[in-house]
Amino acid sequence: RRRDTLHKLTTRLVRENQTIVIEDLTVRNMVRNHRLARSISDAAWSEFRSMLEYKAQWYGREVIAVDRWFPSSKLCSVCGTLRDRMPLNVRTWTCDCGTTHDRDVNAAHNLLAAGLAVTVCGAGARPQRSTPDGQSATKQKPLRREP
Repeated sequence: RRRDTLHKLTTRLVRENQTIVIEDLTVRNMVRNHRLARSISDAAWSEFRSMLEYKAQWYGREVIAVDRWFPSSKLCSVCGTLRDRMPLNVRTWTCDCGTTHDRDVNAAHNLLAAGLAVTVCGAGARPQRSTPDGQSATKQKPLRREP
């Protein structure tokens, strides 16, 4: 049932969208958390992503994986202010600009903006976003040099 549902969902997503932006999560590390392991395994995130990627390739669509270090939850999607810290138990927060955000909805807005910026401008289109290792906000394969 799970595999059938994943096939139907990924096919629908790929058919209805030209570009799909996802967050590059380390599912292997997340499963080590004993409180979340069963839920994450039941959701089959890794299988969902692999199905999404190969079906996107079939249909000529684009899947963009935003780097796991991108601060999607802590960044205000309205004004771009970045909060220093935000514990996981904080589900809603109010920015200095007066906008109240739901953590997950705000992260979705920021991930979409980052993914679309990459398709238009290339990686690093929004310089105020930095990652701990100094790389771009999105994962990109290195360019191959022609001999």
